[in-house]
Amino acid sequence: MAADYYETLGVSRDATPEQIKKAYRQLAMKLHPDVATEADAGERFKAVAEAYEVLADPKKKDLYDRGADPLGGGLGGGFSGGFGAQGGFDFGNLVDAMFGGQTSRGPRSRVRRGQDALVRLDLELAEAAFGITKPLRVDTAVLCPLCQGSGAQEGSEPVTCRTCHGQGDVTHVQRSFLGDIRTTQPCPTCGGYGTVIPNPCPECSGDGRVRSARTINVKIPAGVSTGNRIHLAAHGEVGAGGGPAGDLYVELVVAPHEIFRREGDELEVTVRIPMTAAALGTEVTVQTLEADLPDTDDEDREVHVTVPAGTQSGTRVALDGWGVPRLRSNGRGDLGVTLLVQTPTRLDDEQRELLRQLAELREETAPEVTVQKQGRGVFGRLRDAFAGQ
Repeated sequence: MAADYYETLGVSRDATPEQIKKAYRQLAMKLHPDVATEADAGERFKAVAEAYEVLADPKKKDLYDRGADPLGGGLGGGFSGGFGAQGGFDFGNLVDAMFGGQTSRGPRSRVRRGQDALVRLDLELAEAAFGITKPLRVDTAVLCPLCQGSGAQEGSEPVTCRTCHGQGDVTHVQRSFLGDIRTTQPCPTCGGYGTVIPNPCPECSGDGRVRSARTINVKIPAGVSTGNRIHLAAHGEVGAGGGPAGDLYVELVVAPHEIFRREGDELEVTVRIPMTAAALGTEVTVQTLEADLPDTDDEDREVHVTVPAGTQSGTRVALDGWGVPRLRSNGRGDLGVTLLVQTPTRLDDEQRELLRQLAELREETAPEVTVQKQGRGVFGRLRDAFAGQ
């Protein structure tokens, strides 16, 4: 009586290939002669291997379901030659079952997702601070305009590969003392696709895409800085075969400014004032970053900073709300104005005499020099403590 391969593997007749493979893997690991202890394990193992050889192959399975002989030696005939080459045992199937391999990978699709792309975009400080929509020229793979991604010349289409007969891979059989060892590799003729393009598109040579430069508009939010990236979904390279495009990442690089120095959300600017202005007090006008924008109102292009009398060199005045807009919250940082007092280096006789008189009035003709002590570190304080200071 012919063997029931479905019953042998313990699966239903409408079982999926994954269910058939899983059942065979479990039984093969249980019944393998190297690990099984039952007396009939060897015979059952051969029966399971024969059942899987038939049910895992779509052509043999179709023959078996229609009542034909898929092995050419009678249904349920078993392995008359045991584990020898004549018995037809596929040792590769056992290895695949043990280690999760596949007896057939099947044809690969020509349509694949494109790769992501990373480009750099240079910005001026004002553009990064206040935001801008800026054009960006990118060179990526785009859909072939001639074949629209099919890869075939107009009026032509892919045909089934004659080498692998549409399977996408080919199997090589090597005889060994364990039986036939089969190795499966992508078909060298079609590259694993199962089809070949006899008349490739002359524009893309069958790839379905071409290289092209294009310009896109990138919206830059206010408050970005160097290193920030903007993610543009589906703006990367179009995939082979006209597949979906990958993503585009735009990395921002902010150029240094000739006047302002940025520190986070704050701007820093240095203003030099004469010694007399620092002593007597004055008001200075400072340019704002808004002055770099083309449509800024005149009242926003500069601010006035009051310099109190007696201002020392290095004094910093913070102007609230004139810094860089915060990227992920409302408000702006400060504009820090550092005042540097300039000592005159070129004096005529009259100016020198006036300064000499001022020094005499302030009793500074022979000023005492005060040396400010530096802060002592941890070891210095410990040394002083042991010394009783």
